[in-house]
Amino acid sequence: MSAFLAALAISFGVIFVAELGDKSQLMALTFATRFRTVPVLIGITIATAVVHLVSVAVGYGLGAALPTAWISLVAAIAFFGFGAWTLRGDKLTDDERNKAERTTRSAIIAVGVSFFLAELGDKTMLATITLATQHGWFGTWIGSTIGMVAADALAIVVGRQLGRHLPEKAIKYGASALFAVFGIWLLIEALRELL
Repeated sequence: MSAFLAALAISFGVIFVAELGDKSQLMALTFATRFRTVPVLIGITIATAVVHLVSVAVGYGLGAALPTAWISLVAAIAFFGFGAWTLRGDKLTDDERNKAERTTRSAIIAVGVSFFLAELGDKTMLATITLATQHGWFGTWIGSTIGMVAADALAIVVGRQLGRHLPEKAIKYGASALFAVFGIWLLIEALRELL
């Protein structure tokens, strides 16, 4: 049970931070201006659960097949990359914004399909794969799904309440620093096993 809770907590924290300032938050806010909040969150939850289930399956399979020291080393490099990616930032393209604004289909389907496609190959998907190589698949899946939905819900609530975005620079630097901390932690683990 403690391994499950550790996987849940770590994956929640990492994915919540990874999602801050991500284009998915901008999409969530855009959809929430057109549709009611609850259907938007349901669509986000369904899409996230499916994408992260695929991610943990891939990550757990890799974790079972590869030596843990090398996985930790690759994961550390990946987390440093996620930190750099976060500093670079994500922007919602005009095409993505237009799709979110003009859709007339059911809100849950529109949001779910859009989020599913947007998350394929995104840093949160890659981070979930990385986490699943280190931790149990179920805790990682639940934690990463809840972390992403919580971050997107935060964007909707804060965006609606304040009428403006969270300070982008503070979010970018904070999230990037947390990725660097996780990268250093994994690097130390890998080096202790390899040396």
